[in-house]
Amino acid sequence: MLISKKNRRTVYKYLFQEGVLQAEKDFNKAVHSDELDVPNLQVIKLMQSFVSLELVTERFAWRHYYWFLTDKGIEYLREYLGLPQDVVPATMKKSQRPLERVAPRAGGDRPGGARRFGGGEGGGGFGGREGYRREGGGGAGGGGFGRGGGADDKAGAPGAYVPRFGGMGRGSAPPAAPPS
Repeated sequence: MLISKKNRRTVYKYLFQEGVLQAEKDFNKAVHSDELDVPNLQVIKLMQSFVSLELVTERFAWRHYYWFLTDKGIEYLREYLGLPQDVVPATMKKSQRPLERVAPRAGGDRPGGARRFGGGEGGGGFGGREGYRREGGGGAGGGGFGRGGGADDKAGAPGAYVPRFGGMGRGSAPPAAPPS
């Protein structure tokens, strides 16, 4: 695709400044963004070329392309734009604000060191693997829906119910013909 030198240089300069570039997958969009006064199709095609040369890496999610400069891409753009070695993209610069370090609490990240569902490993509350079955079941057999938890267990089948498997369907023998 033929792209004017002015547009190509504008996209390259923006990509080098930021270190990343994003574009919506809309080939008919007249202008890429407020920062780039270039047709969106030209931006996508330039980055497609950069991907094939391994100058950027590409991600695509939710109708948006995301391109990230590689070290090889930084060197190429630095040479193309005629920039000195000390100029780097914004993604390579160190953050000016100090990182906030918070000491971890003894009981985890929850207030007061509380565990998530009350109990410990397999103990009371909802803490263990079996805890949720015992919680509302009631009976001695382990409770829960359909587990014989008691009279209020409404999810189980009646006691006299015996399922029958057989009859017509795939893999079953055809019905026997009546004797003649």
